[in-house]
Amino acid sequence: EFGLFIGLSADIDGMVHMSDLSWDEAGEDAMKHFEKGQVVKAKVLDVDVEKERISLGIKQLQEDPAADALASIQKGSIVTCIVTAVQANGIEVKVDDVLSGFIRRAELARDKAEQRPERFAVGERVDAKVVTVDRTARKVALTIKGREVEEDKQAINEYGSADSGASLGDILGAAIRRRNTDGEG
Repeated sequence: EFGLFIGLSADIDGMVHMSDLSWDEAGEDAMKHFEKGQVVKAKVLDVDVEKERISLGIKQLQEDPAADALASIQKGSIVTCIVTAVQANGIEVKVDDVLSGFIRRAELARDKAEQRPERFAVGERVDAKVVTVDRTARKVALTIKGREVEEDKQAINEYGSADSGASLGDILGAAIRRRNTDGEG
């Protein structure tokens, strides 16, 4: 129930905890790939002489596939994710095909009427802002709402001000007209 016990010699056993079986699969799912009597390679993670325990790891024989993504992702950055599951309380996503992420229902859109997980489909690509990075659990929390609010603030800063009395539609219209004019000249 805790993992795999591995005989290292006639009278020495080690244990691979479920969390040290696979980078990608949950412990119970990873355990299904092993059976009694199977020969496996493992890395020694810790030796506790007093408790007579040897901790082993199988996933540590390979590099963590999420290591590069975890090293490059920062709180506040905008990332493109792929929806992997739609739930009542939000959507699960993958970032860089390796990091699991979640966007809570309240973070799906600025407009409350759009905060419906069912409007998303598995396989759909969405841009979201990183709220937190849990490097130990290899997961990220994200927000689409926060990304939308940030984009609005940038548009107002670049193309108008809150004091000008201009609506966001006026500001965006000016931005589009400016882009079209700049693109032609």
